Amino acid sequence: MGRKKLKIQRLEDLKARQAKYSKRKTGILKKAKELNILCEVDVALLFSSPSGRPTLFVGKNSNGLGSILKRLSNLSFEEREERRAYTIEMLKKIYENSESEFDPLSLSHGTNADTLKLYEDELQELKDKLVEKSKILRDWRNPNNVEDLNQIKMMEDHLIASLNGLRSRKNQLAMEQQIRERELEGNENLET
Repeated sequence: MGRKKLKIQRLEDLKARQAKYSKRKTGILKKAKELNILCEVDVALLFSSPSGRPTLFVGKNSNGLGSILKRLSNLSFEEREERRAYTIEMLKKIYENSESEFDPLSLSHGTNADTLKLYEDELQELKDKLVEKSKILRDWRNPNNVEDLNQIKMMEDHLIASLNGLRSRKNQLAMEQQIRERELEGNENLET
């Protein structure tokens, strides 16, 4: 008895969606593990379940997700665009004869020149924001330099974020110290 071809579309029932996700995730993880072992390639998969829980798989032969991301980030913009174009072509071939509603062309953002221009504009906008916020934060010591409430609000947000970071680090160090003390107590108890 053969399998029935499933039409690829969103499942409306949440329980059915979760069950299908679990089964398909297991299959994809198995394939990724096999690919990792057979071909000795680095594999990293990130899933987010219908309930929002993330799952990360990194193949055994790799040095971790960090090394994969570092290698990817070290690629030039042109190389990344070339790989993206290749992936889109592969998706087109896969979905060419499919009845799926997924359109791999929707992943494309236009020509490489258009994409590059878009990224350059976004980068310049972020640089301008950084310069503006840095100037405001540099001038926080002198209240006479404050010109409006937005500057005060941004300074307040920065101080709150800094305090939260310090509290988090303090709690982390306290927990590490408690763990070390427990280990020392355990070692002393073993010696006696």
